[in-house]
Amino acid sequence: MRYAQGGGLSAERRAFHEKLRLQAAERFARDESSTVIARDLRISLRSVQRWKRNWRADGAGALCSHGPASLPRLGERQLAELEQELIKGPVWHGWPDQRWTLSRVKTVIGRRFHVAYTLQGVRKLLVRNGYSCQVLARRAMERDQAAVTGWVRETWPSLEDTRRRSAPGSSSKTRPACPMTPPVMRTWSPRGQTPVITVRGRSRRRISIAALACYKPGHRSRLIYRPRLDTRPDGHKSFAWSDYRDLLIAAHRQLGGPMVLVWDNLGHPPDRRDARLRH
Repeated sequence: MRYAQGGGLSAERRAFHEKLRLQAAERFARDESSTVIARDLRISLRSVQRWKRNWRADGAGALCSHGPASLPRLGERQLAELEQELIKGPVWHGWPDQRWTLSRVKTVIGRRFHVAYTLQGVRKLLVRNGYSCQVLARRAMERDQAAVTGWVRETWPSLEDTRRRSAPGSSSKTRPACPMTPPVMRTWSPRGQTPVITVRGRSRRRISIAALACYKPGHRSRLIYRPRLDTRPDGHKSFAWSDYRDLLIAAHRQLGGPMVLVWDNLGHPPDRRDARLRH
């Protein structure tokens, strides 16, 4: 069977192919070359030759569409019910997460309509009805969407106008923000509608950040920071003195001048005996 589970072509595609065959029949009547017809209609030469044999045997009626090759297992009403079941989400149907897999959709079809599908048949069914396999977009449960929207509309334009410009001929690259755990899971969802799942805004891995707020009269304030993940082989889960030292050295190079440090409740005060910090 060419199309599993009674798939075949949709009504629109059948009408489109029928239109091509009828156009070819009109050109057969004008005794045009099969090669020219295949090139103009952008179809294979063997298809044109097969249509021409059928046209000579039974006329243009032989090129009309005869409907679907087989009746679909789910009717229009059942497909609408299936769409509503998918909108409810996998959690509503008893699965632990929010991913629609082919196996889960197959199970829902079997429970709801008592119809057996293969995984390949489920995939063809979803594709014909406008679904595609997409990567989930994650959103933290603690996120306040109204506050984010207001910040983007009111605060961000003023910050964007006053941000530091790059010098001519230089380039500035900023590492984009990304979640701790990248979204690698996929789910079936309608095309053009990226599925969004809510997750807790935390990660099993810990990240530490050390920062310096730099101020100078007559100049814009600057924030110099360094993040660090818990990947050290010695097992330390916080910044060591060497990490603070490297941050101060990097800040000194960026600022290009002497610094006066004010430490705020820091467990590792700077060691004045370090020659690199004195100079």
